[in-house]
Amino acid sequence: MALKAAIVELHNGRSRGATRFRYGLIGLDLVTVVFFIVTAPTGTEGSLRLVEAAIGVLILADLSARLWIAPDRWRTLRQVYTLSDLVVVASLIAEPLLGVNLSFLKVLRALRLMHSYRVLHDLRRDTAFFRDHEDAIVAAVDLVVFIFVATSVVYVLVFAHEPGLTSYVDALYFTVATLTTTGYGDITMEGTWARLLSVVMMVTGVALFFRLARALFVPPKVRHDCETCGLQRHDPDAVHCKHCGTTLRIDTPGPD
Repeated sequence: MALKAAIVELHNGRSRGATRFRYGLIGLDLVTVVFFIVTAPTGTEGSLRLVEAAIGVLILADLSARLWIAPDRWRTLRQVYTLSDLVVVASLIAEPLLGVNLSFLKVLRALRLMHSYRVLHDLRRDTAFFRDHEDAIVAAVDLVVFIFVATSVVYVLVFAHEPGLTSYVDALYFTVATLTTTGYGDITMEGTWARLLSVVMMVTGVALFFRLARALFVPPKVRHDCETCGLQRHDPDAVHCKHCGTTLRIDTPGPD
């Protein structure tokens, strides 16, 4: 079918038009994530509900197109950004029906920002800065995503029931202090489930901060396909593949 072929080209093609389309999807992701974060403290009512519905239609259309053209639909359904889209669409439908604030689920849309193979491929091809700092950029995006998801969880599930803690900034402040294990103690959460949530946030936060620090200070791996085993990432000074021992011929920039 011509329509399916056109959609395949837009999502997987190498033309400049296809690349611009995928960058447009990144722009849509950014806009939707910012919208969900900004509306998290108050929820959506009136005209904002219409904007949210339009966003939901766009997300569902993109998700349906990706599933339609996928060679293996079950594998696509198991991917993290597909699951996050399903959760976001479900929360957009359930929120007005249940009358509860599900902002912490809608913020999961941010997982789409960097976890699409085609987007990563385009950025590696088109942006030298991204190629040189890919691990640090992806780690930073994952950390920021987790911070805002955790902030929304804290605000909606805990702070809404705590006297004197009504500000989204309070929730963000508490989340960052917990993730960094700073623990000033001026804002605390009471109750067993709230404290268990704090433990999960601290453990996850330390892991994400460590991953970011490692990406910033440890020399990045070089991308080069091993002809024998296919291993793609090697130490910058590697002569042999660590997996199979094959001699590598990695291109390195010469002197200026």
